[in-house]
Amino acid sequence: MSDVKITLVKSLSGRNKQHIETAHSLGLKKLNDVAVQPDNPQTRGKIAKIDYLLRVETVQ
Repeated sequence: MSDVKITLVKSLSGRNKQHIETAHSLGLKKLNDVAVQPDNPQTRGKIAKIDYLLRVETVQ
């Protein structure tokens, strides 16, 4: 299974509390933070919830 590299490209300041918590669960706390997560349905669901804040790349 591959991984996904997730970068926070927009600030969490002033966002919905649940969206902030979702970003934190992905390991993203500050602007330009990068996290590598497994590519599975749980991670994809979190990404879909806050996709407007993120840049996502597939890592081999």
